[in-house]
Amino acid sequence: MNTRFTFCMIKPDAFKSDTVSDILLDILKAGFKIRGIKITMLTKSKAEQFYDIHQGKEFFDRLTTFMSSGPVMAMVLERPDAVESMRKLIGKTDPAQAEEGTIRKKFGSDTTHNAVHAADSYENAEREWSFFFSKREIY
Repeated sequence: MNTRFTFCMIKPDAFKSDTVSDILLDILKAGFKIRGIKITMLTKSKAEQFYDIHQGKEFFDRLTTFMSSGPVMAMVLERPDAVESMRKLIGKTDPAQAEEGTIRKKFGSDTTHNAVHAADSYENAEREWSFFFSKREIY
C-alpha cells in the first residue's frame, strides 16, 4: 500500500460548468503532483462497474446515469498522506455541508453533482486508478 498516491476524478458537472481548470488548480495548489491523467467517457455499464460497491443503494442508478452523461477527468495524484489530504480538500459529499473553501463547497450543487470523486482508502485508490490506467500510464 502506497500512502503517497490516491485517485481523483472530476465529474461531468464540472465539465458542463467549465470549472475543470479551477478544480485542477486547487488540487495542484494543495501540493498534489499528477502521476497519471486522462479525459474519458464512461458508458452506463462502465459507470456501474466502477461504482459496484454502491450497487443496491437508492442513489446507484442516479449516480451511474450522471457519471455516464459527459466526460470525466481521471487522475492518479501524489503527496504525503494522499487519501486523507484529498478527502479534506474535496469536503463532504453534500456541498451544503462541506467546509468553506473545499472543492465540493465551491463547485458542487448536490450529493450527485458535487464536482469530484476521490478514493476513500488506499485500497480503493489502487482499485480505482487501475480501472482507468495501466501501470505504464502512471509515473
